[in-house]
This record gives sequence, structure tokens and C-alpha cells, in this order.
Amino acid sequence: MLVAGFPAGAWGTNCYLVAPGPGEECVIIDPGHRAADGVAETLARHRLKPVAVILTHGHIDHVASVVPVCGAHDVPAWIHPRDRYMLSDPEKALGRAIGAPLMGELTVGEPDDLRELTDGHVLELAGMEFSVAHAPGHTKGSVTYRMPEGPELPPVFFSGDLLFAGSIGRTDLPGGDHDEMMDSLARVCLPLDDETVVLSGHGPQTTIGRERAGNPYLSRLAAGAAGGVPGSAPRRLP
Repeated sequence: MLVAGFPAGAWGTNCYLVAPGPGEECVIIDPGHRAADGVAETLARHRLKPVAVILTHGHIDHVASVVPVCGAHDVPAWIHPRDRYMLSDPEKALGRAIGAPLMGELTVGEPDDLRELTDGHVLELAGMEFSVAHAPGHTKGSVTYRMPEGPELPPVFFSGDLLFAGSIGRTDLPGGDHDEMMDSLARVCLPLDDETVVLSGHGPQTTIGRERAGNPYLSRLAAGAAGGVPGSAPRRLP
């Protein structure tokens, strides 16, 4: 399997291209702010043909390039229905004006072919399977994508802004909810095998085992699930 990722735009949001291998069809995950050029370069470098865009949530730093990317390759995009409104009204999702100078390359709106995800949905794209889990907390429509392990390959988990290396996504924007975030972490992340590779929306890759042991949010939840010290997980780090 080939996973090629790069940080895009003002927020360094990770955009991923996933394929069975070089020269194959691929899926694009979260083409965010100023990601279109990076997508084009990565497609050319690995000789990939996109068949779909899938989105972890609707924040502008993850979706700003979805319209031009889908349009350039005539492919559909997938998003959870509770975040769909953010494509056309990104400022409402942030609770403030975005800022014209920063977002000068933004194309607001929906791609021509936009499809909706549901919890438990399994997307079969480019010869690969992506299992969808609804994981609200960062936004109401946040989802994650899990790919099963293969020959000599561990399972891969695209966590969006649910789980980061050493931290979790913020919950102070419209649609965010700390209790929902903790529930999603416990329900979606804790059951995963330790060797599962976590590819998040920001920052470096990690594993579930590493986060279970050292992430203050996940480790506290894990201790509670195992009958450890009771109490809620600590609040998100600044």
C-alpha cells in the first residue's frame, strides 16, 4: 500500500493520498487550504489516478481545496451530513470571519458530486476498504477512516482531528463538545490494536499503543476502562 501525505496551507493540515501502490487508482483524504498543487504533484510523482475524495470533517483547513480537486479529476467527495453545511458556510463553522488575505485561494461551495457518509459505512474505493466511524467532539460530523491490516502491513487509522500524537482536537469551536470527544475517543480509538498506525489531521504519525501509553487523554480513558483511577480525562492541552 502507498500512503503519501503532506502538510498543506496556513494550518499545516495533513492531506493524504492512498493507493494500493504506485501507478494505481487512489483516494484523496482532506484536501485543505492550498492543497491542490500538492495533490497534483503527488499524483504525478506516483502516477496515481484519483477516484474519490473523502473528508474527516468540514473545517475549512481540511476542505478548502475539495471543489478544485474534485473538479479537476471529475471525482465525488464524501462527508458526514452534519458537517455538510460547512462547505458553503465555513465562517459559521468557525464562529468568526476567516479573513480574506489568509484565505485568498478559497473556493467556497460543494463539488458537483457530493455524497454523505453514515456510521459503520464501508467505502470500497480504488480496490481498498475504508471503514467509517462517526466520531463527534471536534465537530458534530467528524468521522474517522480505518483500513484493515494486510500482508506485512499494520492497520491504518485516519483520525482527522479526533486524535493527535500526544493530544486531541480542540472542542471550543461551534459544534465542539468535550464530553462527545471523550466518548468518541473511548468508543472509536480504545478498541483498536496497539500496532494500528494513526495518521492524523495535524502533526506526525503515531500508533494507538503509543497514545494509549503516553497521551494524557487516551491513557486516562484506558485506565478507567481497565478499572483504574476513576475520573474524566484531562482537558485538552493548549
